Amino acid sequence: MANILVTGGAGYIGSVLVSMLLEAGHNVTVLDSFLYRQASLLDCCKYDSFTVLNGDCRSEETLKKALYGKDYILPLAAIVGFPACDKDETAAVSVNRGAVELLLRLREKGQRVIFPCTNSGYGLGQGQNYCTEDSPISPISLYGKTKMAAEKAVLEAGNSVTFRFATLFGASPRMRTDLLVNDFVYRAVFDRSLIVFEGNFKRNFLHVRDAAGAFIFAMENFDKMNGQTYNCGLSSANLSKLELCEIIKSLIPSFQYIEAPVGVDPDKRDYIVSNEKIEALGYKPSYSLENGITELKKVYSIIKNSFYGNV
Repeated sequence: MANILVTGGAGYIGSVLVSMLLEAGHNVTVLDSFLYRQASLLDCCKYDSFTVLNGDCRSEETLKKALYGKDYILPLAAIVGFPACDKDETAAVSVNRGAVELLLRLREKGQRVIFPCTNSGYGLGQGQNYCTEDSPISPISLYGKTKMAAEKAVLEAGNSVTFRFATLFGASPRMRTDLLVNDFVYRAVFDRSLIVFEGNFKRNFLHVRDAAGAFIFAMENFDKMNGQTYNCGLSSANLSKLELCEIIKSLIPSFQYIEAPVGVDPDKRDYIVSNEKIEALGYKPSYSLENGITELKKVYSIIKNSFYGNV
């Protein structure tokens, strides 16, 4: 049993992860500002081992209180995605980078940090060559730049592990419909059609529950993983947008899509990613892309509104 602080624990990953940690018998403290008015942790309140602090991770006084006595620190708090970051650039920098630097300065010796980064830092990638953890970093968006700067600080501070997560998908108590797979399935269910731009641009994908599971895997294997970053995604899901659409259509036959030069992605992502480093340690995702699409079809029989996004 460990004492764990999760900043941003009411977010898309955190709402899944916190429940998993509590079920495993850990003591969990969540520090979150509940920016999106989400009620995603209500079911966690039944646990005596659960503590929630409604506050700002950029506040030194608040963060000191939250850090006290913790074995593991999981800094999930972030302004996530390029649209949300571009909407409030000051918050993006102060939360995504500044709050992490503050946390590193305030933590006690021996407290372990497991940090979620993004593989969007690979930018336009290396063509048909797989991006590994040693590949050049070239983030294009403010989101990618702030997250990669925070990753660098975490690794330099030591006693830490970082993940470069693939684009996430799947259901969470703090649902997001603005992630690529979640968005495409939403459109397949409600619009039954989609116009795709930059259809051959590829990226890697991962179910949100497998992302949450990666944190638990790192806790269990911390000594072996300490001081390093790991790509974390589905090796079977290095896919282009058009390939993703074809898989969705196989599960939702009424879905129609065409490609047209109608837009440009400000957060340029066109890469394939190797997850061999973490797989060699025994990490294995449990959920396929098809599992996630089937799950999302059920989700969208329950929800339909713009509340479930970051912008």
